[in-house]
Amino acid sequence: MSIPAPRWDLSNVYPSLESKEFETAVASFKTQVADLGTYFDAVVRVSDENTPPDQLGPILGTIVARFNEAYTLAATIEPFIYAFVSTDSHNKTANRKLSEFEQINLPLQNLNVQMKAWLGQVASVLDAALDESASAKAHAFMLKEAADQSKFLMSAPEEALAAELSLSGGNAWSKLQGTVTSQLSVDFELDGKTQSLPMPALTNLRTHPDEDTRHRAYDAETKAWESIRESLAACLNGVKGEMVSLNKRRGRQDALESAIESARMDRPTLEAMLTAMKASFPMFRKYFKHKAKLIGKKKLAWWDLFAPVGVVDKSYSYEEARDFILENFGGFSPELRSFAKRAYDNNWIDAEIRTGKRGGGFCMQIQGLKESRIMVNFDGSQDQIATIAHELGHAFHSECAYQADKTVLQQLTPMTLAETASTFCEMIATEAVLAQVNDPMEELAVLEGQLTGASQVIVDIYSRYLFEKEVFERRETAELSADDFCEIMENAQKESYGDGLDERYLQKYMWTWKPHYYSTGISFYNFPYAFGLLFGTGLYAIYQQRGENFVADYKSLLASTGEALAADLADRFDINIRTRKFWDDSLAIIGKRVDRYCELEPA
Repeated sequence: MSIPAPRWDLSNVYPSLESKEFETAVASFKTQVADLGTYFDAVVRVSDENTPPDQLGPILGTIVARFNEAYTLAATIEPFIYAFVSTDSHNKTANRKLSEFEQINLPLQNLNVQMKAWLGQVASVLDAALDESASAKAHAFMLKEAADQSKFLMSAPEEALAAELSLSGGNAWSKLQGTVTSQLSVDFELDGKTQSLPMPALTNLRTHPDEDTRHRAYDAETKAWESIRESLAACLNGVKGEMVSLNKRRGRQDALESAIESARMDRPTLEAMLTAMKASFPMFRKYFKHKAKLIGKKKLAWWDLFAPVGVVDKSYSYEEARDFILENFGGFSPELRSFAKRAYDNNWIDAEIRTGKRGGGFCMQIQGLKESRIMVNFDGSQDQIATIAHELGHAFHSECAYQADKTVLQQLTPMTLAETASTFCEMIATEAVLAQVNDPMEELAVLEGQLTGASQVIVDIYSRYLFEKEVFERRETAELSADDFCEIMENAQKESYGDGLDERYLQKYMWTWKPHYYSTGISFYNFPYAFGLLFGTGLYAIYQQRGENFVADYKSLLASTGEALAADLADRFDINIRTRKFWDDSLAIIGKRVDRYCELEPA
């Protein structure tokens, strides 16, 4: 179902992709990178651990300043281009500009690799050098982290070649997946007439109140994925094959190692969280079984997972959704409400469903303007309200960093903590609604929305983790067929959902449309969502105890997520993420919602 909704406004970034202002920015970026390269050759390369700290410190300060300058401009140009690519895959100009910029950006990527390698060489005198430069010392965490990670680098020529080949390898496969899935449409009978639905509109029918419609949409979706599965299997093999090769050459234990380190956590923390998640499956299966009872079935089929329960006849206009979010955000903080209103008033959100636009939702930073842009596919459902609140949380996270004058390098947040504010804002909206309802059927609907989301982030995310883990392991020895991917996905879903779902009707094609699987830059972008939900849930419980006194510390945390390990940031709130207790306690909060949900029965 498509509801009239706006497209985002990019005019204050650059007038157009072919404007003089855009071309000037690209030319300026080239100059900045060239100048950085010249400085690197003339000054950095001839410096080493024997260089006096009072000389090395200023060099570090200059490097930091120049990288920040280049990254700020790159993080303005690239999201501007991607704004067109992600919402219109038919846009040939945007696709060409993105490809051109990726080529232009290669030298900066190579310089970044060279900087890491150099930092590894001067690691023994880094502390003394940092004391000689205020700018460098302000970036101490990032510099020391880079120095430590240098041990996983190939030689400079190998890294440069890998980056260049990726444009025609993993990156190209990733683009193909996005293009193929975004341009796929299906003829579907809805409300008595046949219409051509883009895949996001078709998948949104998962929440349709009529089971026949949901079932037919599931069948149509499955048939659509079957029609392009060979192309997408080639894409996934290409991406994962490249990562397997690079991980081996870089001396990585496995693909998970780099994902954990990128998340700034460790294996004990991940294992503690995963163990707690697995232990919670009976709780979620209790929810699934009660939901099946509520909709008159013995077991839920896949197309019933998102079926509405309770009072669900309310469909929101875009304006009603906006007012709803602003009101609930205001209950947490006037500043959060004011920020969200700014995003709405300045058309930062692209919400219209249309052919050629990618599914799902995301938020991206426009660093040069210290703004964000949000993409969603708005259909008037409560689920979409939660999605917008979630993405606005990402934008507020960036806003806190901007207000604290954090540089681009200081904002490099790990995947785990990147989901903190988004999860928190989503909870603000849903908890506020839950507090307002008086009718049991309205309460049931709100709890249903919460538990659907939680089950996806805990149960389904666990299945995605299992899927990706096995894919990486098997891809080391051979390419996988589309049937292989389907089998692995289905087995992973059976292990996670257990008897909570009818195992005859799962979704073996989940691997086709999730863009996270097709990223060469990030592997295992699944468990960070669970981390974000449970960490955000724990923080929200602390907020409920502390009230307004919590807000300042929370904003400080968000501003600092690029400058510390996840465990150290959690320590600020007396949270120990390395033990199961914290994760169990957060899951217990969700468990209370399951218990309440199971107490409610339709009149």
